[in-house]
Amino acid sequence: MPFGRKRRLDRSARERGVAPEVEDRHHDDEREATTGPYDVSDALEDDLERIDFGALQIPKSTGNDLRVSLDAQGRVVSVSVHRAGSAMQIGAYAAPRDGSIWTDLWPELVQTIASQGGRANQTDGPFGPELAAELAPTRTGGSSGGKDGAKAARRPARFVGVDGPRWFLRAVLTGPAATDEDAAEPLLETLREVIVVRGSDPRPVREPLALKLPAELAEQFGQAVDADVDKPPPAPSITI
Repeated sequence: MPFGRKRRLDRSARERGVAPEVEDRHHDDEREATTGPYDVSDALEDDLERIDFGALQIPKSTGNDLRVSLDAQGRVVSVSVHRAGSAMQIGAYAAPRDGSIWTDLWPELVQTIASQGGRANQTDGPFGPELAAELAPTRTGGSSGGKDGAKAARRPARFVGVDGPRWFLRAVLTGPAATDEDAAEPLLETLREVIVVRGSDPRPVREPLALKLPAELAEQFGQAVDADVDKPPPAPSITI
């Protein structure tokens, strides 16, 4: 299935103030460009309706369930898209003007996953280098690692990275989509149509870009707090 628009974006060249090179690619850090995700300055007008989470604008899609997790203060800490037993968590981070975060980050992730009892290997995907990982099992047998916990299987996960102009996007696919391309395809199609709003403020490299509740969820959250101030409301969710 073709994804999105047939347009190539050479973001690394644009950041140097050089006109994009469509066919001639000489630098190791220049990967095959995709039609998305988009920087807000690159996004073309289309008919897609997107949910505004501040740094991320995520398109609505039939069959997807968009969920947000909040901290104790009601701030958004993560956004994920769920579909048919699979999930894709999306995070946006500040990046330098020159250079790629993903090139440096994925080897660090391999080491971190291994130190926690899992394993990961670098693979190639539609957005460039990816990680196919098996995360350490969640122990269910208590702190001593009981019999059931010791036999728990590793959890497959797929890490996708996209470097943009002064931002970096990371998506983590779990469930069937971590290993099944057919299950992953609609989630990756959603990822391709995400718009990133980085903002112009200087930020430390790898700092998460601020997320916020969209207006409809903020209203639901506020009503839940007003209705029962003694009990924290559940994390809101919206079907898109």
